[in-house]
Amino acid sequence: MATAYRGAPSLEHAVSSALLTDRYELTMLSSALSSGTAHRRSVFELFARNLPHERRYGVVSGTGRFLTALEHFHFDDATLAFLEDEHIVDGPTLEWLADFRFSGDIWGYAEGDCYFPGSPILVVEADFAEAVLLETLALSIYNHDSAIATAASRMVSAADDRPIIEMGSRRTHEFAAVAAARAAYIAGFASTSNLAAGRDHGIPTAGTSAHAFTLLFQDERSAFEAQLASLGNGTTLLVDTYDIPQAVRTGLDLAGADLGAVRIDSGDLAELAVDVRSLLDDAGANKTRIVVTGDLDEYAIAGLAVAPVDGYGVGTALVTGSGAPTAALVYKLAARALEPDGELLPVAKRSPGKPSRGGRKWPVRRYDRFGVAQDEVIYGHEPKPDDLERPRLRRLVASGEVVGHEPVSAARERHRRTVRELPLAARHLSRGEPALTTVFVSDEHEEESA
Repeated sequence: MATAYRGAPSLEHAVSSALLTDRYELTMLSSALSSGTAHRRSVFELFARNLPHERRYGVVSGTGRFLTALEHFHFDDATLAFLEDEHIVDGPTLEWLADFRFSGDIWGYAEGDCYFPGSPILVVEADFAEAVLLETLALSIYNHDSAIATAASRMVSAADDRPIIEMGSRRTHEFAAVAAARAAYIAGFASTSNLAAGRDHGIPTAGTSAHAFTLLFQDERSAFEAQLASLGNGTTLLVDTYDIPQAVRTGLDLAGADLGAVRIDSGDLAELAVDVRSLLDDAGANKTRIVVTGDLDEYAIAGLAVAPVDGYGVGTALVTGSGAPTAALVYKLAARALEPDGELLPVAKRSPGKPSRGGRKWPVRRYDRFGVAQDEVIYGHEPKPDDLERPRLRRLVASGEVVGHEPVSAARERHRRTVRELPLAARHLSRGEPALTTVFVSDEHEEESA
């Protein structure tokens, strides 16, 4: 049995991740090899032209998963046999792929950081042949995870320190669910219902029962008795199967003031939360928490801000990016040499509506003296940042060796810190301009806003 690689969706893929790509990456490689251009030194950059739905910022997520996938991006015998049988590439390309291991350099924004239009989230420098092969792999991971993390960050902001449980596993692909839980945790969610995400990424897990459990019994009281006997009085009782006030009274009768929490999954959540809180307080269950679920998104969470709610569970909106299921990131060639070790020359698309900016880029974030971020400055030359500028890129891969792995907890803490450094307008849920203006500096004396 093939071994799954840890950090990618567990049990889904064999050791090699090389076929997590589009066919044209390999046909471009084959053509470049035959034309003698495959080994030209090149720089590719991954970035977003705009933020989906006119959001105020994006969240970088997927870095750790990408690095793990890159470590397993090689062409084993079974993979090569498939490419040969399907006549996807020619013999010389198969020979080249058989010995392939990425040997270039990669820099990127740290996971959990925020990004803005034009931010070069990932910078890949290698031979064209090596760099072009990573396009689909990088885009598929970063586009998904960054979209989820961005939506999650907005929800966390709306919740204003009240915990959110990620519970979207039943609303997406089974392995996307694991990646989504990871991205949501980085953006500040407190826990996940997904056990694979708990195992693979060390995320706290949560969950008790569904309506089916209550319906299994002759009456609600019997169901609550069974759950309390098994899980203890600190459990969370689902109280909206039949009559909510009666269910709360039943739970209090059985567990008393020690009842951990009640969950409401339907109805007018704000009004019901007020009524339930009153019932709990009248019974002396002041510490019993109220958790609400049921098709919540950041707007619904914000609408519950004044309700006596202690926590939320979010599923569908989270795993679909709350209306923006992709971060709309692209991966473009920004510079290339005419010789394997020649000088890098800027190249750029001029397509109407889809232009790119040529040349290798170095991003910094500019702050005011109070530590509030002001601009995203993208230099066309390696800058010498002053005290109010902080470089955004960190080395992820050095000469083919992955050096950028870090715990998910580090990315989580970085995101919390980064959002606090943004202007207050960044936390607005309404559509608007990016919280930071992206400024391009093509030389030492010229600035141009995006």
